[in-house]
Amino acid sequence: MTQSSRATKWALITGASSGIGYELSKVFAREGYNLILVSRNEEALQKLATQLRTEHEVLAKVIAKDLAASNSPQEIYSQVLKESIAVNVLVNCAGLGLAGKFSETDLSTELRMIQVNIVALTELTKLFLQDMVRRREGRILNVASTAAFQPGPLMAVYYATKAYVLSFSEAIFEESHNSGVIVTALCPGPTRTDFQNRAGLAESKLFNPKRLLRTDEPLEVAELGFEGMIRGEAIVIPGFRNKLLASAVRFLPRKLVRKAAMKLHETAYPSISS
Repeated sequence: MTQSSRATKWALITGASSGIGYELSKVFAREGYNLILVSRNEEALQKLATQLRTEHEVLAKVIAKDLAASNSPQEIYSQVLKESIAVNVLVNCAGLGLAGKFSETDLSTELRMIQVNIVALTELTKLFLQDMVRRREGRILNVASTAAFQPGPLMAVYYATKAYVLSFSEAIFEESHNSGVIVTALCPGPTRTDFQNRAGLAESKLFNPKRLLRTDEPLEVAELGFEGMIRGEAIVIPGFRNKLLASAVRFLPRKLVRKAAMKLHETAYPSISS
C-alpha cells in the first residue's frame, strides 16, 4: 500500500461488504482504525476501501475470500502476517442464513452456513487471539444474534449456529480475564439489511413493517456494538426490547418459546441463501 495514515491500530472485519459489517467498517474508520476488509465481494470491498481512505485518512486493505471455503481463515491470517500487520481488533461479522423446514432445506447450503458462522469464526478467533494474548492487548467482536437465546423452528441451523457463537464468545471472555484481551458477543435483533432476502425471510413476520417490534438500523447496531466492545462488555444486545426478549425466554416455558418462534417465522420459507 502506498497511501499513508495517522492511525496506528488495525481492525480486521469479515462480512464487510454489506449490512452490519459494512457499517462497522465505517465506525472503526471514523474512530481512527486502519481496516482489513474481508468478504467474497471484491468489487464492493474496493469501493468501500476507497471511501474510507478518502473520508477518514486511514489505510484500508482488501482481502477477497469466501469463508465457506475451508482454507480461507488460514489464508487470511497468512496474508496478514505477510504484511507484518498486528491486528488489534478482530470482528467476525460474516454470516449466512436459511429459512425453511429442516427436512426440506438444502443440506449443502446448511453446511456452508456452519462453515461460515461457526468453523471460520472459530478458526479466525483462534489464530488472532493467540497473537493478542502474546501481546497482552486486543479485542474480538463476534456477531451473534438474539436468535442465540432460543431455538428457531424454520431456521433451525441458523439459530443453532448463533447459540454457538454466544456460548463460545462468553467462554473465551472468561478465559481471557487478565490477559489484556476482551471478547464481546454482539447480539442484534432483526436488523434492516439484505440478510432477510438472502435467507428467504422477506415475508417473515419478523421483518414485516407492520410488526409491533421495530427493525433496527445497521448503523445503530454497529455503533452500539463498537461502544460495548470498547467498554469491555461480554454481551451487547442493542435496544431495550431486544434485551427484554432475550431475558424473558429464560423464564418462559420452553414449549411456549418454541411455538412463539415458529409463529414469527411462518411464511413460504423458500430454501434460498447466499
